[in-house]
Amino acid sequence: MNTINKIKMSLLAATMTSLVGCATVADIAGYDTASMNNMAAKNYSQVVTKASAEGAIDRTSNTAVRVNRVFNRLKPYADKANTTGVPFKWEMTVIRSPELNAWAMPGGKMAVYSGIVEKLNLTDAEIAAVVGHEMAHALEEHSKKGAGQELLTGLAIQFGGAAIQAKTGLDAQSLSLISDLGITKPFSRSQESEADAIGVRLMAQAGYNPERAMGVWQKMEAVNGRSNAVVTLMSTHPNSTQRINKIQKLIPEVMPIYQAAAKAPNGN
Repeated sequence: MNTINKIKMSLLAATMTSLVGCATVADIAGYDTASMNNMAAKNYSQVVTKASAEGAIDRTSNTAVRVNRVFNRLKPYADKANTTGVPFKWEMTVIRSPELNAWAMPGGKMAVYSGIVEKLNLTDAEIAAVVGHEMAHALEEHSKKGAGQELLTGLAIQFGGAAIQAKTGLDAQSLSLISDLGITKPFSRSQESEADAIGVRLMAQAGYNPERAMGVWQKMEAVNGRSNAVVTLMSTHPNSTQRINKIQKLIPEVMPIYQAAAKAPNGN
């Protein structure tokens, strides 16, 4: 098992250990913000410790320096946007991996994979779009809103199906069907669109040109070559064309924010 798969398995194991012990999926969905954030912090610590032991943490490369610089520039605006009533303890880890990936846990525990920066040759403004998007998921508590449903995703079914079946009374076929229909996806397409909208606002406030957010999806589409071939209904993410169009509609609203920002953006 390679390092990244070990990290994924460690994260999954920690999450399942924390969540499966609850009586019902509804109970899990009812966790308060502080509890979710504390749970995420513990899980994040385990993931980072494991990744560090495997030599997968990137602290010194130019990619890591850039990601952390952008992250630190966005943090004050993310804090201002926090309406959860619980202060976030933001933390960023850059993971050395070829994957095009980034994520945020409740409470602001984040990771960016080196692959998304290096394979897409992202500018600082495009990194800001990625980081801002993930910050938005945490700020809007999308994980909390779907916490009960997340137990029923494909990975949970694969690795923790027996425990979930015992708690819910649903058989494996029913769980699989629910997951396939998108009812139990971690982030819905509407949540992804919401995160895009909040993310471009955050990057504009921090002095990064929000128009560059469209570049991320243009580059992603060019790399995978399949974004418009996938049936959108069966995907948790809007396809690249849809995302670009929606972001384009947001530009007149957020461009004045960017133009008023005191600091000139880096990497535009």
